[in-house]
Amino acid sequence: MARRQILVIGPRWVGDMVMAQCLFTALKRRDPDCDIDVVAPTWATPLLDRMPEVRTRIDAPFRPKEFGLGVRWRLGRSLSGLYDEAYVLPGSWKSALVPFFARIRYRVGYRKEMRFGLLNCMPDLPKAIKRKTAETYFRLSGVDGPRPVPKLTVDEANRDRLFAEHGLAAGAYVAFMPGAEYGPAKRWPSRHYAALARERMEKGDRVVLLGSPKDAEVGAEIVGLAPGVIDLTGKTRLEDAIDLLSAARFAVCNDSGLMHVAAAVGTPVVAVYGSTSAENTPPLSERAEIVSLKLACSPCHEKICPLGHLDCLEKLEPPAVAAAAERVSGAGA
Repeated sequence: MARRQILVIGPRWVGDMVMAQCLFTALKRRDPDCDIDVVAPTWATPLLDRMPEVRTRIDAPFRPKEFGLGVRWRLGRSLSGLYDEAYVLPGSWKSALVPFFARIRYRVGYRKEMRFGLLNCMPDLPKAIKRKTAETYFRLSGVDGPRPVPKLTVDEANRDRLFAEHGLAAGAYVAFMPGAEYGPAKRWPSRHYAALARERMEKGDRVVLLGSPKDAEVGAEIVGLAPGVIDLTGKTRLEDAIDLLSAARFAVCNDSGLMHVAAAVGTPVVAVYGSTSAENTPPLSERAEIVSLKLACSPCHEKICPLGHLDCLEKLEPPAVAAAAERVSGAGA
């Protein structure tokens, strides 16, 4: 019997792509011999390369918010006859076009935008799990049993190279990820990160900042307030961040993509939540501590504080996060 060929239309965010591994693992649980390919942007290659369940990435040559009907038609037609099933993770109408144009017989995705005809299996999305991204992805598989947790592989040779380049050693540093691409309402203030960094350095830890080029400004602010911090924001590739996080004693982060990466490589995580809720997108790890003030105005799920004060993060002081780090990692005095 021929191996089942599966196409997945992947999400466009780092954290969501990590959580998509819950679906990939479930599909492999159902059919260990299936082959899974994922349509995704170029940036996702390092993540998908670290997921044993995925055979290959197929380039998604369309820009965010771009309809790109012709591009989607050409991609779909190039895939015609190659796949038995397709799973569409984004909720938009246009995201369902490629499997339709590819004439894949079984096309699965939630009943969101008007996708009747484009998809032929559209389960309802229960309101109770609407924002629970990992759970929604897993349920698309139709597989019974507990939801898998993401587990990214680590390139130890690359990690050793990074250790030598930056003067680091396994377990001798902590990682801070101060960025959040979604918006400032997810970002714990730089001065709080800096205060925590000074405390950790006084206790003998090295502190490493990780993030994308978009986080470089925040990284510079923290270094200015806490000299001695190793600022690698914008200076490493995504695969480097994966490998460095795997050897950190613990990680402190906002609700962000790198939070999910840290959890997926087994690093103890302290996750700071402001405008979003840990009930929806928590770090998928038993070695995680959630820190949130749980104010009456949160979670608002807004990119910018609608009240203009950001009290949910401004008033969340470093000692609360430091205490969580002690609990989750045994950081000790």
